[in-house]
Formats: sequence, C-alpha cells, structure tokens
Amino acid sequence: MLNCLLDFVLGLGIGFIAGLLGVGGGFLIVPTLVLLREPMHLAIGTSLACIVLSSLSASITHIKRGAVLYRVVLLKEVFSMPFAVIGAYLSSMIAGEKLKLIFALLLLYLAYKMARRDKNIEGNGSEIHYSRVPVVGILSGLVSGLLGISGGILNVPLFHTFVGIPMRYAVGTSSFALFFTALAGTIEHYRLGQVDVHLAFLLAPGLIIGGRLGALTAHSVRPETLRRAFAGVLILVALKMLL
Repeated sequence: MLNCLLDFVLGLGIGFIAGLLGVGGGFLIVPTLVLLREPMHLAIGTSLACIVLSSLSASITHIKRGAVLYRVVLLKEVFSMPFAVIGAYLSSMIAGEKLKLIFALLLLYLAYKMARRDKNIEGNGSEIHYSRVPVVGILSGLVSGLLGISGGILNVPLFHTFVGIPMRYAVGTSSFALFFTALAGTIEHYRLGQVDVHLAFLLAPGLIIGGRLGALTAHSVRPETLRRAFAGVLILVALKMLL
C-alpha cells in the first residue's frame, strides 16, 4: 500500500512539472527509476511510456485553452516520430557519454537564449517560422528515442527561440506533440523488451492528475515567469548530465 502511495506521489510531481512546462518529465523519471534499481535501458523505455500518459493528460487541457498550434504539431511529428524510432534503436548500440556532453552544452545555450529572450515574441504579431519546425522535429525525436528524457526539453526552447512561437503556445504545442513522439519511441522500446509495463501503470494515476494540474497552472502564470522557470530547468538537466 505504501509503495502504491509513493508511486502516486512520484507520478503526481512529475506530471505537474510536465504539464506546467510542456515537457514529458523523462529527465526526472529516468534517474528516479535508476535509483529504484531499474536497468538503464529499461528505465529509458519505461520513461517514454510514462511520458505518453502525462503528455496526453496535459495536452487535453492545453487544447481546451486553445494553446495548441496543430500545423506545428503535424509538421514536427512527420519528422519526430521516425527519428524517435531510430533513436530508440540506436540507444542499444551507442554509448551515451559523448552524446550527453553535446546535449548538455546545447541545453545550456538554450537556457541562455530563453533567459534573455526578447519579450516582443509574446505579442500576437510575431512571425512563426514554419520552415524551421522540421529541424526541431528531427532533434527532439532523436533525443527522445536515444535518451528517454522526452523531446519536450528541446521542443519548448526551440519552438520559442528558433521557430518564434509565444511561450504559452510553445508549452501547449509541445505537450500535444510529445504524445505522438513518445508513443513512437515507446512502441520500439516495448518491441525490444525495454518497458516495465507494471511500473508504468503504477505511476499512471499520478501522472494523469499531475499533468492536468500543471497544464492548468501554466495558463495562470506570466509568460516571462514561465520562460525563466524553463531556463532554470534546462540548466539543472544540463548539470545533471555533465556530473
């Protein structure tokens, strides 16, 4: 009974952060599962299965608030889904240390860009560069499949700083897009025997409730606060990868 309660609280916390920031929460799920003595590859696959649940819960709320850009989601997922499968396949063959270093440096750069972002992008007249969305799709899909930390860590800052999407829409669009990317990666990891289905279902209730609460909170805070909070999360994830 106590273990079930702990799983619920863990899922609730991760789901809340995922819904608030438009990320899957894999950067929290993977190290937590490793601490619980799950093998690394099993932790990555199970993480993606959890992201399917948390992102679906959060995206329903964002859709109801009109904060999802469907054209961006469709364009991104055309590239993210196949690259998530490729990343999942490569994860069993590639040592991740060099990849983690490069990824950590990219996160630090994006955190800097997020923290210093011009507020004008939050206005309704900012231009969205749809031609840049496929680049985001390829990067986030590959990273999602390889590391199981969810492409949302890249989706939101790249949507905001590279594509030109206002922060709240970047979070909502990322949440919806993550569902499809994570689902593609999960299927491949499951095929490889790298998903702990029992554990994913134990975390599911907290992830679903937390995802909804986080998404609701995202619509009640200022975009600048949301942007700086995300920059802080990027720094924490980068440091964790470097250490």
